[in-house]
Amino acid sequence: MSIAIATDPPPTAHRIHRCTQRLGAGLTRGAIALAPVAARFALAVPFLKSGLTKWSGWLHVSPAADFLFESIFRLHLFGHRYPFPVPDLLAHFDAVAEVALPLLLIAGLGTRLSALALLVMTAVIQLTDPTGWANFHLPWAALALAIMALGPGPVSLDRLLGRLLRSRSAS
Repeated sequence: MSIAIATDPPPTAHRIHRCTQRLGAGLTRGAIALAPVAARFALAVPFLKSGLTKWSGWLHVSPAADFLFESIFRLHLFGHRYPFPVPDLLAHFDAVAEVALPLLLIAGLGTRLSALALLVMTAVIQLTDPTGWANFHLPWAALALAIMALGPGPVSLDRLLGRLLRSRSAS
């Protein structure tokens, strides 16, 4: 005669714990995928919006952008204000960078370099407008540093190209 031992289901607390562990793991996977995308968009949008205002047609920088660099923008260094060197060239460079870099960042292509370039632009903007550090420049710099440190994340062209290159080199 054999004796069957009935196994009781795990106590309710144990089941709840396992369920919350699985839920937490799923939320973590989702956050790992979405957080870099959100950070890339959060940094890209203000620069892209600003960059789009600096164009007055296909490859024509607006006169307002030239005027800003020639007459309004000044570098604040060591208690003095200095004009930008070659303002027309800088206006063109800025207009291109404020559109191209955010688009690369959104796509997740050249992500770390794009974030580094936007960090440098943020530093120059800080030197131009020292009053915007708390509301604008500090969050932009923090986002750029986070993107540089953490990378583009799994939802990016950088990741896709990396996989394609690895699969080609393996075959």
